[in-house]
Amino acid sequence: MTKTKPCRVLMVCTGNICRSPSAEVVLRHMAGDAGLSDWISVDSAGTADWHTGESPSRLAVVAGQARGYDFTGVRARPLEAKDYQEFDLILPMDEGHHAILTKACPADARNKIKMFLEMAPQAGRVDVPDPYYGDITDYEYALDLIEMGCRGWINHLQETA
Repeated sequence: MTKTKPCRVLMVCTGNICRSPSAEVVLRHMAGDAGLSDWISVDSAGTADWHTGESPSRLAVVAGQARGYDFTGVRARPLEAKDYQEFDLILPMDEGHHAILTKACPADARNKIKMFLEMAPQAGRVDVPDPYYGDITDYEYALDLIEMGCRGWINHLQETA
């Protein structure tokens, strides 16, 4: 990826109302802070269409806004076949999402799928746990991991551009 060509990043979780929209807004924010918002564009999607058109979950927004993240305009949508071609990097939040994406992905786009926490070895885990049935502390923990992952991807993208 070169900085002459925009880098399109897609975050993916199950319903696209907790983890992936949080990762979308965090990466967008960090890209802006790094002066890369003209180069990195971010979106998110879900492996299921249960929440299509809905705003992110209330607790995801509460946790994110407390750290200065803006969820304005973010709405849930399902993953679409065209996403495999339109995005340069597709980042599933857990191994289950990775398996779903890999199974549905055309062979020529499989190299675009990377685990979200791949660039955050300090997290000490592979998956960002789903906070959906939890309380605010579960959302804050997920956000801690999401911030680690996004910092790692920003650094990686800057180094490889």
